Amino acid sequence: MLNKYARAFFTRVLTPFAAFLIRRGVSPDTVTLLGTAGVVAGALVFYPMGEFFWGTVVITLFVFSDLVDGNMARQLGRSSRWGAFLDSTLDRVADGAIFGGFILWYAGGGDDLVLCAVSIFCLVSGQVVSYTKARGESIGLPVAVNGLVERAERLVISLVAAGFAGLHKFGVPGIQYLLPVALWIVAVGSLVTLIQRVVTVRRESAEAEAAAAQEQSQNASQQNASHGSEAAK
Repeated sequence: MLNKYARAFFTRVLTPFAAFLIRRGVSPDTVTLLGTAGVVAGALVFYPMGEFFWGTVVITLFVFSDLVDGNMARQLGRSSRWGAFLDSTLDRVADGAIFGGFILWYAGGGDDLVLCAVSIFCLVSGQVVSYTKARGESIGLPVAVNGLVERAERLVISLVAAGFAGLHKFGVPGIQYLLPVALWIVAVGSLVTLIQRVVTVRRESAEAEAAAAQEQSQNASQQNASHGSEAAK
């Protein structure tokens, strides 16, 4: 849901920065790679140590590369299948690193196996949610559903909660519970979204097969009518 509104807003905001990078000779692919490297470093260096505030600051600085590289490609007129593939693939890497950081924390210093399991579910379900749409589109279906919690929602909920939870180390009491609540929300929302997409793909698949069968029946009827006409002659 956030993709529909937030992406357009941040695209406008980041357009001047994208133009600046283009003037400096930076390529969109370079931005994609550096952005992913920054997110991975921020998540896997800071989060396993429980440094959620600083980890989130680092990740936030790099996460907008996902919008900057696409903006640069459009300004350069270089939008390509390779760029889309690279961007989508590295998005999965970045998402995996963020939730992987949570997993490492709760399996180690955080000492909470339940939240470790919830984080694992968030990681896996997020990857599968993205896969269902990609796989559905690859077999010719539109997968016309946004879903309750998509990638933008997963990132915003998780990162905002992690950043605020990190303020506990600065003496803010009780705020560390925001992250566990956020992880449960993401887990439930991802499950709902997965179900939404699976149901949509099933419905669209049935509709496509019914339409194909009807078209095949009509073609057969037309051929039979044509053969009957020729026989009458």
